[in-house]
Amino acid sequence: MTPDQNTSGGLREQRKARTRRAIQDHALRLFLSKGYDATTVEEIATAAGVSHMTFFRYFPTKEAVVEDDDYDPLIAELVRDRPADESPLTALHAALRTGLDAVLTTDREAVYARTRLVVTNPALRARQWRNTATTQSLLAQALADRERQPVDLRLRVIAAAATAALITALTAWVDGDGADDLRTLVDEAFAALGTGR
Repeated sequence: MTPDQNTSGGLREQRKARTRRAIQDHALRLFLSKGYDATTVEEIATAAGVSHMTFFRYFPTKEAVVEDDDYDPLIAELVRDRPADESPLTALHAALRTGLDAVLTTDREAVYARTRLVVTNPALRARQWRNTATTQSLLAQALADRERQPVDLRLRVIAAAATAALITALTAWVDGDGADDLRTLVDEAFAALGTGR
């Protein structure tokens, strides 16, 4: 590949990322001002300055605008990078903390808005089960990769517990109108897992 081709591909990917982000940003703004159910794909596309078809190239459904993010792969990679002598639960907690530090620094308002939409909208909340199962599988695989072994029941249970702790912390964050620090809520949720109290 020539340098020109490499630069061209990089610029194209940057444009795609900007378009995707613009669609999500405008969708969240409209969802929060008009309501999720009252907002149409056409309105989102118009606000983002793209066509209806372009919207669907980036997001297969309206729900996907809220649900899709790059956080799970980030957390999975952070889990794989944790020290081998850490317990799986400690590795998950530390990876989540590191990921939250990075994400909340740049995207706190968007993360809160998306979480609030999922928690308060019955249709989105019902879909959360499928998304949670995908996250659990991804985290269990990251733990298995870290231990250089196949995914087993123990790792699935640990990933499921960690995912439940995270979802409970996110729900508490929304219940408190975002006033609490999400990282502190995650710490408290993982502490409850560790002590069982």
